[in-house]
Amino acid sequence: MQNKKLLLSATVFLLLISSSCVQADHHPDIPATVTEQPNINPKIQAAILLDVSNSMDGLIDQAKAQLWNMVSTMGKATCNGVVPKIEIALYEYGRTTNSISAGYVKQLSAFTTDLDKLSDILFSLNTDGGDEYCGQVIFTSLNNLNWDPSPESYKVIFIAGNEDFLQGKLHYKKACALAKQKGVIVNTIYCGERMQGIREHWSVNDECGGGSFTNINQNEKINEIPTPYDDQIITLNEKLNDTYIAYGTFGFTKSASQKQLDVKNRNINKSVEVKRITVKGNKYLYKNESWDMVDKFEDDKEIVSKIDKSSLTDSLKNKSNAEIEKIVIEKKKEREDIQKQISEKNKMREKYIATEKLKNNNQNNTTTLESEIEKIIRKQAKQFKMVIQ
Repeated sequence: MQNKKLLLSATVFLLLISSSCVQADHHPDIPATVTEQPNINPKIQAAILLDVSNSMDGLIDQAKAQLWNMVSTMGKATCNGVVPKIEIALYEYGRTTNSISAGYVKQLSAFTTDLDKLSDILFSLNTDGGDEYCGQVIFTSLNNLNWDPSPESYKVIFIAGNEDFLQGKLHYKKACALAKQKGVIVNTIYCGERMQGIREHWSVNDECGGGSFTNINQNEKINEIPTPYDDQIITLNEKLNDTYIAYGTFGFTKSASQKQLDVKNRNINKSVEVKRITVKGNKYLYKNESWDMVDKFEDDKEIVSKIDKSSLTDSLKNKSNAEIEKIVIEKKKEREDIQKQISEKNKMREKYIATEKLKNNNQNNTTTLESEIEKIIRKQAKQFKMVIQ
């Protein structure tokens, strides 16, 4: 009987290991012991490192647009039916006004799920001439960010820029060694001709955790394909915004910022606006529990009794807790219905775009920060047994 119990325990343990999102190809520099613990809460953590020196205005413009496509691509990932938690961090490097002792590197955001915050930061960026210390910014992001220790989580860095990769006192090989130790894949994206990027040492590939090297034209404008579903999705977004109930000290400010960012993304082009809306339509990707009572209610059913009613709109201040909770539940249902409609419309939109690209022999497939990051994510996520639909 004892032997049967031991055999059953061993079998259950092996099944747990095989069903978890373990990295397919374990790297010898990552401690083997951590692979023995299955992770029921896998993550995708991405740090975006942007060169903000002169001539990189186009890169910043592409980064503003690519945020939503990148998050949308990550949001299609599942691991044994589980949707990974997505966290994104932002760094800039190459700005002369940043601290020289820090290698002209500055953290713009630590890992966060607040997508509006990230978008707002990207819209605030501008360029300023300086020295681009690639090794330093990679090392700093590896050292300062709270990287998930589990090898089952997809941890990735995208560094984009130009000029020689060897600039600065901290050699990139030191940063790459730390990347391997933490199980982080480093991908380099050179802004310019591919052969020039190779001459300037951007092709680090296997040295940095098995990452990829690619190049883009940072000034390329994406030739977007309009669809019959764009305006329908935009109309749904207006209804979606009405389901948010601001609370707390910064509630009204954040609610106003949400609508302002809709406009800012629309001003890039309609396609970017629609991509942002499709992310807003995914409850797993777009959450605002810090200021929206509907999202907060998901985690804390007692939120209504805890909030300061003076922080609410005039229409809610004098209502009872029971009345407010009823409104929150109604808005929650309304939001879920709208998000479902956005998802359905977006599926039709993506199918339409795919068909149009085939008709045009993929003439619209320009090489940009958005297109390259999507390709890389789709390829590398497979290493962690994550399936992207």
